Parts: sequence; C-alpha cells; structure tokens
Amino acid sequence: MKFLPARLVALFSFLTVEVAVVGGVFLGAALLFFYLTRVVFIAHSVQFDEWAFQQMDALRAASPNLTPLVAGLTFFASLPFLVVAGAGIPITLRLRGHRREGLEVFLAVAGAALLNQLLKTHFQRARPSSALVFQQGLSFPSGHAMIGLALYGCLAWLLWRHRRHPAWAILLLLFAVLIGLTRVYLHVHYATDVAAGFAAGLFWLILLRSALRLWWREEVKL
Repeated sequence: MKFLPARLVALFSFLTVEVAVVGGVFLGAALLFFYLTRVVFIAHSVQFDEWAFQQMDALRAASPNLTPLVAGLTFFASLPFLVVAGAGIPITLRLRGHRREGLEVFLAVAGAALLNQLLKTHFQRARPSSALVFQQGLSFPSGHAMIGLALYGCLAWLLWRHRRHPAWAILLLLFAVLIGLTRVYLHVHYATDVAAGFAAGLFWLILLRSALRLWWREEVKL
C-alpha cells in the first residue's frame, strides 16, 4: 500500500504529459491549417507550391520509371479503395469482436470524407492545370492526404494502443505521408493542398478520438 501514492503520482504525470502532447499536436494542426489558408487565399503565395513541383519534376526526370509506381501507390487513398476499406475493415473488426475499434475506423474515414468535401466546397480552389492525370473535383485540401491520414492514422493508433507491432504503426503513418506526396508528384494537387490535408486529417483524428473516449467513459458509468 505504501507504493500506492507513488503509483498514482506516476499515473497522473503520464496522463498530464499525454494530454499536453495530444493537445499540442491538436493545436498545431489547427494553426497549420489556418496558416495555409492565409498563404493560399489571402497572400496568394505560390512560392512553396512551385518549389515542390520543381522538386517532383526533377525526381520524375531523373527516374522516369517511377511514375507508374506512383500512380499505383496513389490508388490506396482513392475513392474506390476508401469505400471498400472504410466499410470492409470495420466489418472485419466487428466480426472479430472489436466492435469499438471497427466503429472508430468507420467514423475516422466517413467523418474525414464529409469534412473534406465541406472544406473543398468552402474554399473552392481549382486543381493545378499541369496535372499528369485527369482528376475531377476541387483541390484544397487534398482528399487523398486528409482521408488517407485519417484511415492509416487511425489504424496506426489502434496498433499502438494495443501494443501490437508499433513498428507497423509507424510504417502506416509513413505510408499515408507517401500517398500525399504522390499527389504533388502527379500535379493533381498543390503542396499546400497536401499539407492542409494532413493538418485537417490529424485535427479530425484527435477530435474524434477525444470525443469517443468521453462517450465510452460515460457509457461505462451508466
């Protein structure tokens, strides 16, 4: 029993650090998104976007065979894939007895998709005219970056939370970032679109996760 106060202090310290880190990331994502809207729609600056396109063009010129691989990679955050994954993964998790985890993945994808369309409709930014492949819709923020990060970020969090293969959680996050970069490589999005998509996706994930924790905590108490 004499160790109980020390354990409580250690637990409180951990929770304080966790809340501070998550809160800091949440605030940082919101500020980054706000900053990008100022850069794109108020300052009308294209310096970063042009620089990013130049880097990707140089990469494509140096490695022409990379383009088919990039085109294949970008599929893993496309609408057809997200529809299948957004429904298939939750169903699979539910059948395996992970009802809450399945719901979390579904809400992460569906919520990010809805929020992305609302943001695109609000900002009304046209896609780059130099796109290597035809892509319908508006540009800001990138749906591939935002919804892709929501999906793979949610899966990464679930793996990390259950302490199963944390290395896979890191790889999933890197995969989401790589998919976002493919959009700049293909010129279907500006770099600011992708950065804003990452920020909005991270913002939504933290908001969703916080809301679910509160809801399920109240549910357990009833």
